[in-house]
Amino acid sequence: MDWIKKLFSRCKTDDKIDYTMKYLIVGLGNVGAEYEGTRHNVGFRVVEALAREAEVKWSLERRAYRTEMRLKGRTVVMIKPTTYMNLSGEAVRYWLQQEKVPRENLLVVVDDIALPVGTLRMKKQGSGGGHNGLANIEQLLGDTNYCRLRVGVGNNFSRGRQIDYVLGRFTDEEEAELAPRIEKATEAVKCFVCQGADRAMNMYNG
Repeated sequence: MDWIKKLFSRCKTDDKIDYTMKYLIVGLGNVGAEYEGTRHNVGFRVVEALAREAEVKWSLERRAYRTEMRLKGRTVVMIKPTTYMNLSGEAVRYWLQQEKVPRENLLVVVDDIALPVGTLRMKKQGSGGGHNGLANIEQLLGDTNYCRLRVGVGNNFSRGRQIDYVLGRFTDEEEAELAPRIEKATEAVKCFVCQGADRAMNMYNG
């Protein structure tokens, strides 16, 4: 498959692969047709793009839609929480424990109004920055020591209209700009898995 060849060319790892390594990639968003395509659901879009590339299907399981794929010997579990954004931590905590994924192998993909549309910013820890989904994850995990990939959705809204903005849909112009950045975000996730957060930050932040 073309995307696997592309991955091999971008992420070089040691010949010896640990086949027991497992990762949890969480795309944040809200379930339901009324939320599809909204700015708040850009995390869903990234993991959905990864699933399409890998040709794997989602199944509705406890607190999340779940799927998994193999990536250079790693098991990559992906979830889309069904708890809605403000209770995202419930799904993250459950699946971390259920899959026995070490905290350093967790990556949360989330929208960010502080970044221009499509800008990527991966960090290994940090505050939620006012994002309710990240705040709930922090509350239930007990700290902020987990990786997150922020995807910019811009901040073109007037005072008091933030909720309407993030629950609104991208303009046609923004969609055209966002599409290649979603692909770039999937590459960042794959590099995180096969080469680590530091390398992914160096290659994809900005």
